[in-house]
Amino acid sequence: MPTLPAPSSHSRHWRLDPGVVFLNHGSYGACPVPILEAQQRFRDRMERELVRFFMLDVEGLLDAARASLAEFIGCDAEGLAFLPNVTQAVATVIDNLGLKSGDEIVVNDHEYSACISTFTKAAKRVGAKVVRASVPFPTKSSDEIFHAVMDAVTDRTRIVLLSHITSPTALIFPVDRLVLALRAKGVEVLLDGAHAPGQIPVDVSATNADYYTANLHKWPCCPKGSAFLWVHPDRREGFEPLALSARAHLKRPDRDRFRCLFDYIGTDDYTRFLVVPEALEFMATLEGSWDALRARNNALALKGRRILCDALGCEPATPDDLVGSMATIVVPGVGLESGGTSPGGYEDPLQEKLVEKHHIQVPVWSLPSQGRRLLRISAQAYNTPEQYEYLARALKQELAAEG
Repeated sequence: MPTLPAPSSHSRHWRLDPGVVFLNHGSYGACPVPILEAQQRFRDRMERELVRFFMLDVEGLLDAARASLAEFIGCDAEGLAFLPNVTQAVATVIDNLGLKSGDEIVVNDHEYSACISTFTKAAKRVGAKVVRASVPFPTKSSDEIFHAVMDAVTDRTRIVLLSHITSPTALIFPVDRLVLALRAKGVEVLLDGAHAPGQIPVDVSATNADYYTANLHKWPCCPKGSAFLWVHPDRREGFEPLALSARAHLKRPDRDRFRCLFDYIGTDDYTRFLVVPEALEFMATLEGSWDALRARNNALALKGRRILCDALGCEPATPDDLVGSMATIVVPGVGLESGGTSPGGYEDPLQEKLVEKHHIQVPVWSLPSQGRRLLRISAQAYNTPEQYEYLARALKQELAAEG
């Protein structure tokens, strides 16, 4: 067993394996112990009196959680719906679009594969077309991103899917500029902010997107299965979840129908949403405020990237202003064609070697459209510069062995 660099003192709040250098917060997040304990308290309350919890308590508790989230991400609580993940949120938006034959849907080659697959499935069903823009990587500026997306838009474009921060390449997209240009053309915009809240300041209303969705289990560090979808006021009329509960037929003069439909989609463990206020408050205490935490993680991600680039003798793939709390470098070698996790294992053998030989958990994957082999680091409160230095040494050793 190699001697591993120590994580930061903040690591005491997580249950991460001390025998692993964990540099992959971006994939699944990691929930701090105090938040898991808060969730368990809600679960205990639920199990003590289930009927009361589901019929009387959960509605008000969800309202409180939604109000806290709305303040954090800059939007009205009335348009917020809690959902298990971004993938289901994207499917919900598609189901409400009323796509027709001849419509075009613009995605790009940095988008999350599940979202592209969901759009492709819907398009095939009605005879619509998915158009894939190619965003260069390495990326010189936000202008390159803007023009790559806009060049794919035609008079048939119905909706554009955009990541606020891309998953494989960790690029911060110029979403405000893109939404302004797209809505001026009468095109709807769905922003996939899976990685944005907690990495960068987010003001959902200010984006003026038609739909904004994000995960809360990643950078806000909420329990798994917590995400949200915000729908613009202009799009809420008649907007419905994928499944309707046994309460869907009820008319509530005291409550908006959008909120009624999304608050209760059958029996479920809603406690993962109820701890949102506790999670947002707890994470802010680590460095004194969310601004301080984001600044700390951003600086660490940039430092980690510089350590890796210096070790490999390469330049950063993007300008600093396109980096949040994750950074992606181009690794020598040809990216595999799958662009995603291989069944029963890691996509790239290099990742397996880093895990098994060096006890480093960091993703190595590809951008298949451009033949790039990529490695993405994350920087969370429990990480330290020494962990990236250790990764750099391991990476040089394994790449040299590849020849």
